[in-house]
Amino acid sequence: QVQLVESGGGLVQAGGSLRLSCAVSGRTFSYYAMGWFRQAPGKEREVVAAMSWSGGNIDYGDSVKGRFTISRDNAKNTIYLQMNSLKPEDTAVYFCAAHGNRRLLVTTPAYWGQGTQVTVSS
Repeated sequence: QVQLVESGGGLVQAGGSLRLSCAVSGRTFSYYAMGWFRQAPGKEREVVAAMSWSGGNIDYGDSVKGRFTISRDNAKNTIYLQMNSLKPEDTAVYFCAAHGNRRLLVTTPAYWGQGTQVTVSS
């Protein structure tokens, strides 16, 4: 079993920055592809960013390209999402997720965190 715990959410003004963290425990973290998803009220959950176990094969959702950066530190069993130039439309609950297969991560993640709220005020 894998446990994921997000942190770092909060309230920020438009144009500001936040860094989300996701601490992973339970199994060998470095074997898993990892990603960030988000869900805004009344909307479907969407992929924000995803990466392979090695830190490569990175993809971003179109709405966050050039503003968000995903990274991982396998020594700390943690992934990060650096969010810059935040917009009100980035307001959502952000979830980290894991899967042993990079391709399946973005469609059917095997493990989810509990989510952290990000609110961007205009």
